[in-house]
Amino acid sequence: MTATWDPTAAGVLRLPSGRLVRGRGLRHPLPAGPAPDFALYLLGKEPPAVEWEARWVRWPDFRLPSDRAGAAEALREALSRAADARVEVACGGGRGRTGTALACLAVLDGVPNTEAVAYVREHYSRHAVETPWQKRYVSRFASA
Repeated sequence: MTATWDPTAAGVLRLPSGRLVRGRGLRHPLPAGPAPDFALYLLGKEPPAVEWEARWVRWPDFRLPSDRAGAAEALREALSRAADARVEVACGGGRGRTGTALACLAVLDGVPNTEAVAYVREHYSRHAVETPWQKRYVSRFASA
């Protein structure tokens, strides 16, 4: 795989390293264009099967991941794969859990924890990261 997202496509976030990751809400139709190579689905229940490789992180709506160590590992995998593949991060609406995960990816990619939520709100969605505990999760997310 050596394909990445169109940087101008809806929902695509460019991380400081130049890696591109698409965030989206699963309640919305699949966007036009190429399918992801790998997806990270952040849902309270197991997602339906898809044609591409996917990983599920149990993450109930408006909450935090059930297994924080497992979520951190999944986020590191997503960041690594984004170097040369189309990676998608998605939850139901594409804002809270997806925004939180994208902010954590930004931390892993070098954005300071204290700036990661603002970074994602500026470059992905101004509604990203919906709850105070999601903001706190990002502020405490370990980059190493």
